[in-house]
Amino acid sequence: MSERAPSPRHGGCRRRYALLVGIGVALLPALLLAGLALREPLAERLWPESRIQQLLANGEQALAQGRLSAADGGGARQKFEAAQALDSDRGEARAGLARVALAALAQVNAALGEGRDDDARQALALARELQVPRDQAAAVEARLREHEAGKANIGVWLEQAEAALQDGRIDGADDAALPLYRKVLTFRPELVQALEGREDALSILLQRARQALRRDDLAAAADGLAQVRHYDAGHMELPDTQASFARAVERQLRLADADLERGRLQRAAERYRMVAKAVPEQQAAAQGLQEVAREYARTAGKHAADFRFADAERSLQAARELTPASPELARVQNEIERARQSQARLNTRLSAADRRRLQTLLADAANAGTQGNWLLPPGASVYDKLRAAQALAPDDAQVRQTGIRLRQAMRRCVEQELRRNRVRSAGSCYEAWFAIAPNDPELAATRRDLALRWLAIGDERLGAGELTVAAQALDQARAFDPQAPGLEDFALRMRQALSGSGD
Repeated sequence: MSERAPSPRHGGCRRRYALLVGIGVALLPALLLAGLALREPLAERLWPESRIQQLLANGEQALAQGRLSAADGGGARQKFEAAQALDSDRGEARAGLARVALAALAQVNAALGEGRDDDARQALALARELQVPRDQAAAVEARLREHEAGKANIGVWLEQAEAALQDGRIDGADDAALPLYRKVLTFRPELVQALEGREDALSILLQRARQALRRDDLAAAADGLAQVRHYDAGHMELPDTQASFARAVERQLRLADADLERGRLQRAAERYRMVAKAVPEQQAAAQGLQEVAREYARTAGKHAADFRFADAERSLQAARELTPASPELARVQNEIERARQSQARLNTRLSAADRRRLQTLLADAANAGTQGNWLLPPGASVYDKLRAAQALAPDDAQVRQTGIRLRQAMRRCVEQELRRNRVRSAGSCYEAWFAIAPNDPELAATRRDLALRWLAIGDERLGAGELTVAAQALDQARAFDPQAPGLEDFALRMRQALSGSGD
């Protein structure tokens, strides 16, 4: 009988078994290493009770030996706290910490008896940290103060404090009134003479702070308030003075904003700096300084465009002092350099004769402006002279500056003539202004003012029955600003008046 061949199924099982054995052998070193690495935490998880009991026993041993707290973790406090961390519901750890607190109080008394004041203070701090009953801690602390006071020169300190108060030396040195009163009150917190002296000294500081506010010295006022809060944050005069300080800060911010709006950049920067120094966390002051710096940078760019390089550099330096890291400053510096190059190219294009003619035209334009010859006579007016200069050298800084000065002069002319109620003359100044600078954004408001003034004249003449003059005034108002407020109402009244008159 021939031997039967092994079944394929049995052979597959043997192969799978061999594979599993091989995997197990391969993983065995890794499992052993993991077991070694996790042995301690795993033991604590599997047998936490034994770990807690060991910590409690170590804590009791340290307590019995007087090692209440230790930086290396070997003190009774650290052991009981570790046990409590493993099981917060265990009462033994809490009870152990309470005994540590009481033992700390006992160490205070023992240290005082042996003259070890530093050890007594450390033991008292430990007892307070462990929340020893307040009345017991207060009694021990009172004994500690009495012990220290017996060795302190309280009488001498008090006399020195009174003398410093009389001399006006309130704070700032160890021999000033407030530091001396503080030393006295450390040992005799209930001493009335020291308490009253401190109150008087703080009142003097607050008085000085209010005086500083009256002379707009916010930094001095802020220092005084900080000193008072340091010694007695509950001083009865402090809230009113702090409120006055807050109002003074807001006032300086409003004034700084107004200075900035009116272009008084240096004064605005001074006010913002004043507030920032007194109240460093004040965001409005920091933002104001940034805006002043941006305005200085814009001004520098304008000066550079007019080839006023000294003014441009001064404005740029002012901006740099306020915001030295601003990327905008590099851009403005590049603008100044490009303007310098542009001026150099311009100077090479103009001949000496052209330069002399340019100076003559600008001088003639200025003379014509002083005589009020804005548009007439032809060829000798401000308009003609300036146009000729612009045609000769349109990019010249002097030409641009002359144009700016003449525009400002014509604007002043309009304002002066209106104040004198000479509306026609004001209109002539406006026409010259418009001819020289038709894109000036201030022209729109001036047109509105002229239109309203003509409407007022028309209303007055209409009331007097002078319909022809009133109609002329209406035409003038409509020519300056057809959208002026009240113009359509006045036109309706004019039509009604003319219809009633039969004209």
